[in-house]
Amino acid sequence: MSNSKTVIVIGAGAAGFFAAIRCATVSPDCQVIILEKTTKVLSKVKVSGGGRCNVTHACFDIKKLLSFYPRGGKFLRPVFKNFSPTQTVEWFEQRGVPLKTEADNRIFPVSDSSQSIIDCLEEEAKHLGVQVRLQSAVIDIQKTENQDFIIQTPTQQYICQKVILAAGGHPQPQHYQIAAALGHQIVEPVPSLFTFNTPNSPFLELAGVSTPESKVKISGVDMEQTQPLLITHWGFSGPAVLKLSAWAARELAERNYRFDFQIHWLPKYNQEQLLQILQTKKQDSPQQQVSSHSVEGLPLRLWKSLCAQAGIEAAQRWVDLPKKNLNKLLDLLTRTVLQAEGKTTFKEEFVTAGGISAEDIDWNTMESRVCKGLYFAGEIIDIDGVTGGFNFQAAWATGFVAGTNAAQMLS
Repeated sequence: MSNSKTVIVIGAGAAGFFAAIRCATVSPDCQVIILEKTTKVLSKVKVSGGGRCNVTHACFDIKKLLSFYPRGGKFLRPVFKNFSPTQTVEWFEQRGVPLKTEADNRIFPVSDSSQSIIDCLEEEAKHLGVQVRLQSAVIDIQKTENQDFIIQTPTQQYICQKVILAAGGHPQPQHYQIAAALGHQIVEPVPSLFTFNTPNSPFLELAGVSTPESKVKISGVDMEQTQPLLITHWGFSGPAVLKLSAWAARELAERNYRFDFQIHWLPKYNQEQLLQILQTKKQDSPQQQVSSHSVEGLPLRLWKSLCAQAGIEAAQRWVDLPKKNLNKLLDLLTRTVLQAEGKTTFKEEFVTAGGISAEDIDWNTMESRVCKGLYFAGEIIDIDGVTGGFNFQAAWATGFVAGTNAAQMLS
């Protein structure tokens, strides 16, 4: 089926919806159809940010913004010049979704509900006449001699002039077969933004304990992050771990997710400064039990665990603390070494490093360099950001540019 101006968008995620909306806005007389293989739209939007949807990040300097993308940042410069975080905020607020900036510069809807974003996108698409076809997996795309595309789903065939491929990321290479068949290079996909599983960690019983700032460093890799840290039932999470997993995604995949990492629990102090803090504690509170009061705001449960690992008994007083136990405690505070044996990703929330090679795309238009009339948007491309709203910003922006140019170039 087709009319004289038809654009097919493959994928009903953030990038796909935004591309379709932009396409229909620029060219109101064209038919825009979204094909989605599942029974749901905007699945990642729904679950992101704990169900609140981290829409974007309050980083309005494009040069700085690019530094938050472990892969593909340099390619995004012309994209963000077309659609920046400022424009993202304006776009949603102009459509009745007020946003707020939190202390860490993440931007959320004032409602604290991702449904606000979903409703906005669905209403805008409906208003513009965008059609959404669920359970419509694309199994083949062919390009005809007259430069139209024939798209085949299990139940229907579509003929269109332009295609926007926004099918999201996936760690399995077969997810990219259609693009590969059309001549595109595929960068091997691996997971990004995952937590570290530590099944033998002495901290597992502390699930739910977090620190406002700890430094995590992967042994043998020149990468570290100083951010909030969260202890979970299976290991470690929080921004420090998630951001580190993004930057080291390929290195950790090569190690099959088995590696050592180190934690400095109080990174604003070096070892000498922390030693002075402990010695002052010993001098000022000699009769106090060591494990009963933590230092420098460390959660008490975490402090008790570190004391136990240093061989300090519950009833041990500072005045009686042997030097070897003090030194062991100091070592644990500044360099706790743990073994990771695997990773955990969060279903729809995970991000993929890899996908369509950025070299195969004209970043001024998001059009393929090897298959004219085909555009890309979102995580299917080999670009990914750290946690904090950066991946959604890339989705909105690439969708905006792809939708704009697909509409403008309709014959």
